[in-house]
Amino acid sequence: MRPTKYFTPTEVSLHNTHGDLWVSYLGKVYDLTQLVNEFKGDVLLKPIIECAGKDISHWFDPKTKDILTHIDPLSGCVKYYTPRGRFVHVPPPCPRTDWTNDFGRPWWRDTQYEVGLLSVKTRWIRIINTLTSQEQGLEVCSEETLNEILQRYLRYNSHAASYTWKHDCVNLDMSRTLEENGIPDEDEDFYNRRMDRDLFSQSICLYFNDDLTEL
Repeated sequence: MRPTKYFTPTEVSLHNTHGDLWVSYLGKVYDLTQLVNEFKGDVLLKPIIECAGKDISHWFDPKTKDILTHIDPLSGCVKYYTPRGRFVHVPPPCPRTDWTNDFGRPWWRDTQYEVGLLSVKTRWIRIINTLTSQEQGLEVCSEETLNEILQRYLRYNSHAASYTWKHDCVNLDMSRTLEENGIPDEDEDFYNRRMDRDLFSQSICLYFNDDLTEL
């Protein structure tokens, strides 16, 4: 079974408001809007809101998947390390009567907020509609299949499924990724050679099949 939906860092960054707040960490993407609504007005939301739409992997220990810890210089005890300030579900440094720990799993361990995976590497491609001569640049996740890339392209052409997708005149396997279809990622070469990615990125040509499939 393929993993859940992939997102680009750019897509995550668009969800950066109180009413629509996403973050990414340790390779996954989380929608914390419900958490923000639940604790609306609480000062403990401040560090989370400040990082809305960003990657916060540096908050976590990649081995334990938990918040980073340190030795508190005053108590000599191991405590969570939160340099931006304590946030929701992080216990106070000292015992307090106004803090309860009956919330179950802390939000960073609660899978209900998970919406997908963060792409390890994104890349740009050009999609050329040979019927209309329309050309569209598209940032995609390297892990996505052509069928998933087609879903991204639907905003520009709702009949995208009515076309045969080809690269170098060869039909593409829509169940495979770009790399698996023999379309290499050349972003690093473009950068090293100071080439304009928008002009030289790999292109996919769409050939109309004479039907009007709409997804």
